[in-house]
Amino acid sequence: MPVEEKQVSSAPSVMNLPNFLTLVRIFLTPLLVICLINDKYTHALMVFAIAGITDGLDGFLARVLHQKTKLGAILDPIADKALISSAYVTLAITRQVPSWFAVVVISRDLIIVAGVLILFLTVGSIDIKPTIVGKMTTFFQLITALAILSKAVFKELDIALDGLYVFTTILTVFSGLQYVMQGFKIWSKVEPQINSK
Repeated sequence: MPVEEKQVSSAPSVMNLPNFLTLVRIFLTPLLVICLINDKYTHALMVFAIAGITDGLDGFLARVLHQKTKLGAILDPIADKALISSAYVTLAITRQVPSWFAVVVISRDLIIVAGVLILFLTVGSIDIKPTIVGKMTTFFQLITALAILSKAVFKELDIALDGLYVFTTILTVFSGLQYVMQGFKIWSKVEPQINSK
C-alpha cells in the first residue's frame, strides 16, 4: 500500500522567535516601572536597554527569517507604546523628565490608539502602515529615555537632554499629525459608504 506523505505547512508559527522577543518586551515593562518607582536606576537602565534591544531584534529577525505574522504586527506596536508610555509616565512622576515632554509623548500615542479604535469600529479591518517619521519618533523616544536613565546612573555624563527633548518633541508632533492625516484619508474613502447604508 502506498504510504501517504504528511503535508507540512509552510506558514510561520504564531509563537516564533520575533513574537517571543516582543512578549519579553511587554513583560519587561512592569519590571521597569517597579525599578523606577523604587529609584533603582541602574536596574531600570539594564531593563530598558534589554527591552530596547528586543525592539530592534524582533523586526529584524521577522524579516530575515521570514517569520512575519498578524499577531506580531499587532503585538509590536502595543509593546512599543506600553514600554514608552509606562517609562515616561513613571519618569515624570519621579521628576526625572519634564512633565510637558511626557504629556506630548503620551498624548500622541493616545490619539493614535483612539483613532485606530474609531476606524476599526466604523470601518472594520484597516491597514495603517508605520511612516518613516513614525519609526524615527519611536527610536528617538527610546534614545531619549535611555539618555535620561544613563544620566541618572552616571551623573558625571554630560548629555544634552534639552536638545533631545526639543528634537524628539518635533518628531513626535509631526509623526502624530501624519497618522491623523492617514486616518482622515481612510475615513474620507469609507464615509460615503457608511452614510449610504
